Amino acid sequence: MVRAVKGTKDILPEEMPRWQLIESTARNIFATFGFEEIRTPLFEETELFHRGIGEATDVVSKEMYTFPDRSGNSLTLRPEMTASVVRATIEHRLELYRNPLRLFYIGPMFRYERPQKGRYRQFHQIGAEVIGSDHPAIEAEAIEMLLLLLERLQVRGSELVINSIGCPSCRPDFLNLLRNAVSEKLERFCADCRDRSSRNVLRVLDCKQETCQEPIESLPAISDHLCEGCRSHFLQFRSWLEKRRVPYQVRSRLVRGLDYYEKTTFEISNGLLGAQNALAGGGRYDGLSALLGGKPSKGFGFAMGMERLVLALPEEAVKESSSTPELCLVPLGEKALEVAAGVASKIRQAGKGCYLEYEARSLKAALRSADRIRARWALILGDNELQTGQWVLKDLTAQTQRLITETELLEACASGAGKTQILF
Repeated sequence: MVRAVKGTKDILPEEMPRWQLIESTARNIFATFGFEEIRTPLFEETELFHRGIGEATDVVSKEMYTFPDRSGNSLTLRPEMTASVVRATIEHRLELYRNPLRLFYIGPMFRYERPQKGRYRQFHQIGAEVIGSDHPAIEAEAIEMLLLLLERLQVRGSELVINSIGCPSCRPDFLNLLRNAVSEKLERFCADCRDRSSRNVLRVLDCKQETCQEPIESLPAISDHLCEGCRSHFLQFRSWLEKRRVPYQVRSRLVRGLDYYEKTTFEISNGLLGAQNALAGGGRYDGLSALLGGKPSKGFGFAMGMERLVLALPEEAVKESSSTPELCLVPLGEKALEVAAGVASKIRQAGKGCYLEYEARSLKAALRSADRIRARWALILGDNELQTGQWVLKDLTAQTQRLITETELLEACASGAGKTQILF
């Protein structure tokens, strides 16, 4: 038997209500903040990620799915979307359309990582980018939008942590200081950190290995070495969060794994997810457009992993949003099936949902089928019901039933409810 590739996951029909709820809620909320959706290709020229993300990052050096096409061009399945969105902005001159540009995306990404709970080699992200402004208020607004999404999804217990990682003016001196401090304690760090100390020393601060936590705590903090511009920007950003009544914590060790980030960085975590508890993260990337060959342009954005968000979604949120048809038509016999099929068409034309049971089976089996699809009502049509014109409407939740005519049923569908108390 051929199975799904390691690190990938089939999203089965019973899981889809969670995914659909997240996507529809995100689209609705992002639209209220003036964001528009963008979709970019699943693969890009490899150079885009080498230039944009940074060759010394783990994503580029270890995790990308890169392959030559038949013309010998090097292509890569996108490991993230910010570089792709900025590339599209430059290529199509979207900054002329609106400034600042507010864009969001929903889609799959690809990284060759060790599969674990909530993390796959093909994974899905929801993200948003604001391109064309460096105002700290925009950063606070984007985070407010993200937290509102979590609130609407009833995902509670999330925590926002923030930091500033400096800019090209102040960060180089700090990196030299950090590199020297790490080299003095190199034997106390894990193998990955020893490798990062020469390639990308800032990532040492982000190590999750328990053995590295004590030496990391003794390292210098970048917050103590910011230039005046970065310090002022960070203070304004915090002020805007406070004006919007957004609670946060400052964590001086918080960094991001992609080289294009500068100044503000943030992460939202949720303790209900266990060890792998990061739900979303992002920050500012003012130099990315120029790196990719465009005009210098400011940028800020975030991404959140949908797989982890699905895990954090409470069951009551899914039940409240369920779009499963509430009515199941149960015909007993071929003649009843013909009538039921016509009734089903009329119900659907009225904009309501219903499920028609086609297979000939016993009433008991048909009602079990209605239960499996989580229908609230079962409409039973047999020879006797067809003869009298009085059909049996069974409430599967209350386990009660009543008689109803076709006219009464269709009137209830047209109004959404009625004296029959059918709630579609």
